[in-house]
Amino acid sequence: METALRFVIGGVMVMLFSLIGDLLRPKSFAGIFGAAPAVALATLALTITDRGNQYAAIELRAAACGAVAFFVYANAVSWLMMRYRLRALVLTTTLIPLWFGIALGGWLVFIR
Repeated sequence: METALRFVIGGVMVMLFSLIGDLLRPKSFAGIFGAAPAVALATLALTITDRGNQYAAIELRAAACGAVAFFVYANAVSWLMMRYRLRALVLTTTLIPLWFGIALGGWLVFIR
């Protein structure tokens, strides 16, 4: 039942964020309002309901660490691809440990 509820809430949130992205100009903003924020908000609401505010706060800090790690990873990939003209598959695969390391470091500092 919880999975079905997550599916419905996530779908509604994705639809709302997609509508917001469609209304904004320039269209490049539409990507900001993609599925990830909508699903994260739906999951956060269900977590608060199911496990309480304290547990949700820990989960939110973990999500923030993951977001920072992804930002650094994406910027590193982008910079290296533009600077050295490397192949995307090789570069993105090679730099996954960077993402993991930053996320793990953030978890050790801020959550543990």
